[in-house]
Amino acid sequence: MNRILLLFLALTTVFTSTQCKPYQPEGQGITGQVTWLEGNHMPTISDSGKESTKEPKGIPVKRTIRIYPLLKISDMSLEDGLFKSLAAKPITEIETDESGKYTLKLNPGRYSVFTVEEDGLFANTFDGEGNVQPLTVKEGEWTLLDIVINYKAVY
Repeated sequence: MNRILLLFLALTTVFTSTQCKPYQPEGQGITGQVTWLEGNHMPTISDSGKESTKEPKGIPVKRTIRIYPLLKISDMSLEDGLFKSLAAKPITEIETDESGKYTLKLNPGRYSVFTVEEDGLFANTFDGEGNVQPLTVKEGEWTLLDIVINYKAVY
């Protein structure tokens, strides 16, 4: 009985240690999901007088994600929340799936990331140096970048 128990424990250890490893693609790049958010997301006051702040959740959308070399806000023009007339050519682009998910291999480096909208390009993250949607890709690492397209939302 002890031998059977030991064999069972040994086999369980082997199977769980080989099957539970998370999938780690080779290389490096970015992965994430794109969602759309619009309308009024201002906090509201309930009948009880308490402020209600719901964390807005976007709707997954299919979009083209376009990668540029790292750009500063001064390298482009901004109209109605969308960027136009960029001072550089795109490096690559990828289309998200129907649920807004994407995975894109990139060489190590610094990039600016935009979604392609009908009237221009969208990005809403900036750093203290004026870089637009800055992203750093490191050798052998995957960076999670979830994008919320919210230029038609009010907070």
